[in-house]
Amino acid sequence: MSTPFRVIVAKPGLDGHDRGAKVVARALRDAGFEVIYTGLHQTPSAVAATALQEDVDAVGLSILSGAHNMLFPAVRKALDEKGLSDILLFGGGIIPEADVAGLLENGATAVFGPGTRTDEIVSWLSDALAERGQRDEI
Repeated sequence: MSTPFRVIVAKPGLDGHDRGAKVVARALRDAGFEVIYTGLHQTPSAVAATALQEDVDAVGLSILSGAHNMLFPAVRKALDEKGLSDILLFGGGIIPEADVAGLLENGATAVFGPGTRTDEIVSWLSDALAERGQRDEI
């Protein structure tokens, strides 16, 4: 029996809009991932603590507030400080294309913009985790 990949979907910062995060969480769940949704207003350290406690393979951030340039690196740093540097960090939201390269340089593995189909996110995450060999392929 294969063990499904475990993923956190988190809403860091003060952004109170979580519809997109819930849609992605459900799509991942429907594809066979175990999904932990953290809820709104999480701090980077709380996201990292949940990642450690839940033994996840990836953390997905949903950011619509414009604070992505601060929050992605802060979550990556918090994960690394807990010895979780092997966890994939991905996310999306209202993120200008001009900011994506900087996020990728600062710890994000993938950034998805508005309008990205959920099957694209599911496919990317499944392939990325299977390639790393962290758990059995979905």
